[in-house]
Amino acid sequence: MPLLRIPTQERTSDMAFSVKSKKNSVEYYLHASTAANGKTKLFFFSKEVKPDKALDALPEGYEVSENSATGLPILKKIK
Repeated sequence: MPLLRIPTQERTSDMAFSVKSKKNSVEYYLHASTAANGKTKLFFFSKEVKPDKALDALPEGYEVSENSATGLPILKKIK
């Protein structure tokens, strides 16, 4: 499945980190949660901001790509 790199949007510090899909122009917001084991951090994108889980910035060492088939953003570790 081919991935496309998409640029991040300009935003102010009081907004959640977001990206806009090139395929369907939907804005997605980055969130983080802790897995049930209490150790693993999970990152996910959502169409709505969840204030208790939203992140203001991209985590260090990660980049955003887009699934070219679905238009959904994907957070990937930089190699």
